[in-house]
Amino acid sequence: MVNNPIIDDHDTRLSPEDLAVLRDSLREQRLFREEQLRQIATVPARADEARRRRSAAQTEVRAELAASARMVLADVEAALDRMARGRYGSCHLCRRPVDRERLMIVPQARYCARCQQVREAGR
Repeated sequence: MVNNPIIDDHDTRLSPEDLAVLRDSLREQRLFREEQLRQIATVPARADEARRRRSAAQTEVRAELAASARMVLADVEAALDRMARGRYGSCHLCRRPVDRERLMIVPQARYCARCQQVREAGR
């Protein structure tokens, strides 16, 4: 007797309503990240020495936050581009559909859950 695993066939198809919700979510994320980057770039001038010493650490933190925001913003822009080209929701590695539930949580996801795990394990 062969023990075949049962494949859980989730509904991976996205309805037009799903796509509209996801597009709105991605646009909101884009606006949030753009505003975040503007705020990080607009740092008030510090006058006294104690603040200058603290500002070196704060500058490093701001640089990390900005890098993270730019990375997420690039992912969001790429997802919106895939949507516009009709290629949204397909895994970049295996080309299978990304689960609807995954996209609802992470609308900018490029990979299905299985391929994402494989990528993270390879780091």
